[in-house]
Amino acid sequence: MTTRETLLLTPPAAPGSGRDRSLGRRLEILSRMPWLAKAAPGDVRAVEPFVRSRRYRPGELVYSVGIPADHLFCVVSGAVRLVRTSAHGRDVVTDILGPGDSFGGPGLLGHLLYPDSAQAMGRTQVLTIPADRLVEMMDRRPGLARAALEEALHRVEQTRQTIRRLSADNPQQRVAAVLMLLADKFGTEQDGALVLAPSLTRVEMAASTGLSAETVSRVMSLLRDDGIIGTGRHWTSVLDRGRLAGIAEG
Repeated sequence: MTTRETLLLTPPAAPGSGRDRSLGRRLEILSRMPWLAKAAPGDVRAVEPFVRSRRYRPGELVYSVGIPADHLFCVVSGAVRLVRTSAHGRDVVTDILGPGDSFGGPGLLGHLLYPDSAQAMGRTQVLTIPADRLVEMMDRRPGLARAALEEALHRVEQTRQTIRRLSADNPQQRVAAVLMLLADKFGTEQDGALVLAPSLTRVEMAASTGLSAETVSRVMSLLRDDGIIGTGRHWTSVLDRGRLAGIAEG
């Protein structure tokens, strides 16, 4: 176990606290994760002993493409981006994950290697569950297997939407789709606007849209001039979500 790997969010010891309270806290957090929310309490309890929590610094890799797909991951706090290299050698961001999102699922489907790299955006906390342990439990617990299958299907749908987003001919549509993704997952209401945190740099937006940084800057300027978004140093906000959604849908 590394210095940054701990039992899931185990709180500091306090007078009168005990293992039951610590266990209850861990089970509560696990049961709030979307892929376990529909599982029976007994299934969640069966998973708990194998869960570990890890913290990552900004830009640190959770895993790299091509290494053995031996764990399932779930974001507790912060954000993680999934990156693949295109046929032209360009890094493409295929998804941006927030609290409750799981990733690394290929290990559950029998795949030997991760098809992408996962990188922390900002300070991030992630849960890890060994894929082989989870597969063993799924064999014995149909409810857990159903929950995992639903999550796998959700990830397939997310991938389909990503392909649709990157295949749009209109650069404005691509940029708007990424901004909508960020708004839905990370937007925080503030003075009538949705402030995006994390806010992507132009280079990161380019990797998320398959466009050049120059094209992204031009589109962002147009959206800002039209009063659809607001931008500043290290921040972006959505001022008119309805219009932005319309552009994203094409």
